[in-house]
Amino acid sequence: MDTSSRVSLTIGDLATRTGVPVATLRSWEKRYGFPRPSRQPGGHRRYSESDVDAVHAVLERRRSGLSLAAAVQRGVEPPTRSGSLFAELRRRHPVLRPQLLSRRTLVSMSHAIEDECCARAADPVLFGGFQRETFLRPSYARWRELARTARLTTVFVDLHGEAPADEVLVEIPLPHESPLQREWFVVCDAADLPACLVAVERPGQPADGERVFEAVWSVDPVVVRDASTLCGALADELRTDWREGADPEPLGEPVPASDDLRRVSDLFDRMIDYLDATAMR
Repeated sequence: MDTSSRVSLTIGDLATRTGVPVATLRSWEKRYGFPRPSRQPGGHRRYSESDVDAVHAVLERRRSGLSLAAAVQRGVEPPTRSGSLFAELRRRHPVLRPQLLSRRTLVSMSHAIEDECCARAADPVLFGGFQRETFLRPSYARWRELARTARLTTVFVDLHGEAPADEVLVEIPLPHESPLQREWFVVCDAADLPACLVAVERPGQPADGERVFEAVWSVDPVVVRDASTLCGALADELRTDWREGADPEPLGEPVPASDDLRRVSDLFDRMIDYLDATAMR
């Protein structure tokens, strides 16, 4: 039997075997999606012998002169294979239930997350996906206000070739071919108020009609942390210098959602279905 891939090591074991401190391993996971552990039902990380080898390989590439980002990316599978936040989040969390929602409902849900984040979240990391600059413009003042109390506030938007210049918001320019051109998202990664809403515009809709999106949302801290990590990885691919002078300290370890929270989320899903259907009549 090949035991090289058996998952049995704790993060402390991995730190001991590789000489990389636990805090650094957690920082790498948050920033680069590496190393990528398996999760036990209680949310505890578990690693394999192949993870030990992968960390040693990254350290060797660092000694050869590569930056940490290059050393990680050269040796592991990219965390965003499709370039789509919606697709990658659903791939990691297939239990998320997609809903068909109107643009009007998404605006209301996005504003609710933003308002709660502004009022209650302590030092959040924020990501927003706005597709085009014309969609960001009406929310610009809101997001600059959010940025005042956030660790980091980053927006993905088609800037039509203009260089990112905002001193408050970190702007990630979207190329024309990016799947994020069709996606709408708000991610608030905070220990006391995690929330994310991620949606993709359905293709083939008339330009003059009410746009409809396929959407998922969550307040599960683990799901939100994955959404945040994926946003960071997508930003790395689209603008290599976006972290310079703005990379915050890693957030604490997320605690998986309780059964009670999942039941409330299921009920809220059903309520949104009814409300959206009523609004569209």
